[in-house]
Amino acid sequence: MDEQSSKSDMNKAWVFFEKARKVAEQGNFDYAIEMYIDGLRLSPNAVLDGHIKLRALALVRQQEGGKKPTMMEKVKLLRPRRQDQLEKMLAAEYMFSKDTGNISYAETILKAALAAGYKDTAKWFADLVFQLNSSSAKPSFRTLILLKDSYAQIGEFDRALQAIQCAVSLKPEDGELADEYKRLSAELTMKRGKYDSQEGDFRKSIKDREIQERLQAQESVIKTEDFRVQVIREAKKAFEADTNLPKNIYNLAQALSEMEDEKFENEAILLLEDAYKNKSDFSFKEKAGQIRIKQISRKVREAKSQVEVKPDDRQGRENLERLLQQLWDVTREHYRLCVVNYPTNLQVKYEYGNSLLENKQYDEAIPLFQEAQRDPRHKISAMGKIGLCFFLKGWFTDAIDVFNQAIQSYEIQDDDTAKELRYNLGRSFEADGQEDKALEIYRKIAQLDFAYKDVRRRVDSLRKKSGK
Repeated sequence: MDEQSSKSDMNKAWVFFEKARKVAEQGNFDYAIEMYIDGLRLSPNAVLDGHIKLRALALVRQQEGGKKPTMMEKVKLLRPRRQDQLEKMLAAEYMFSKDTGNISYAETILKAALAAGYKDTAKWFADLVFQLNSSSAKPSFRTLILLKDSYAQIGEFDRALQAIQCAVSLKPEDGELADEYKRLSAELTMKRGKYDSQEGDFRKSIKDREIQERLQAQESVIKTEDFRVQVIREAKKAFEADTNLPKNIYNLAQALSEMEDEKFENEAILLLEDAYKNKSDFSFKEKAGQIRIKQISRKVREAKSQVEVKPDDRQGRENLERLLQQLWDVTREHYRLCVVNYPTNLQVKYEYGNSLLENKQYDEAIPLFQEAQRDPRHKISAMGKIGLCFFLKGWFTDAIDVFNQAIQSYEIQDDDTAKELRYNLGRSFEADGQEDKALEIYRKIAQLDFAYKDVRRRVDSLRKKSGK
């Protein structure tokens, strides 16, 4: 494939990667996985934008309780008649994304990538397999031999040597393995000698090492400031090479926003707002809104900390109130626009409902929560918010009905969500004059969690009032 075709495919793949990022932010992890796989089908060697980000998504999905692949998916995707190496690789990567600890899927990806000639992908997955195998309670000898052969095939003799060293430690009596270790040591010595004698190859080795270090740094949870500055430089260089490419705009905006500094964030917002005006693509304005909300939220946290240190500082409290109002206004407008532009997205309707509830716009919030409860992730929470809106409007009988429905629909009886639903039901009964029923609910909460909110005081108050 020529360079121009490769660049074209990467640009097409990036569209899928960007869509995957957006749907993942909305919590639709399974659909995001499919989008990443579709993008990698166009650009199989997209390690940084494709494989690494898909792996990060898969780990988040696992933490959120994502289910492993079904038997039907296994039969459909891993059937033996699939001979195309790319499809083998992508099928295994799909399964691996849903079963992140299954090293056999990662090994299948590695083998297919090697067979198809995707060297960068093979290198990255070889490193990942090495890491998974090393962290296992019982490292696999067979996996180490696979790694040794794989690294040798792509010319990574130093890593091949590390793999065989681990294999020798598992089977020190294996003479053939010892001979293989000597042979690889000799090849590595020759390779290093070549680097020493050829400046170009030496520079390439340094460059490869820098790329690997950059990948490792990106996987780190905490990024140093020097690294973030370097990412901005690279993103600006790519943007200046093609200012019209959406990927370059997004990447630069993201790099700027990760500095968590108002100057850089404002630069990112301006960049995205200009792109929105020029391209009429709401995703740019959406990203700008997310950065603005993050920026104001940080200011709110800082203002709260100052008020906690100096609670008598009137100016500090006024500043906090001003920032809170600004955050509510910006958040409400952001999600209003999201609902207008994504009318079928239940996640943004739920968020818009929350912002309206915080601003006491209950009549506008209720229909949004009623729609959002169709999303299984928000069903109970949305029902609770509907009940709360009715309560705050003074519609206590309706609030009682909704809270009861939510409690009956919720399977867990003793977590924070269950306690909050019951507490709000008790408040609704109490406000509706049904104090005996309210007392019974408060008593049950107190038996479960005596320190929950003000239930102890409410129990004492209602008991005195009723003479019980």
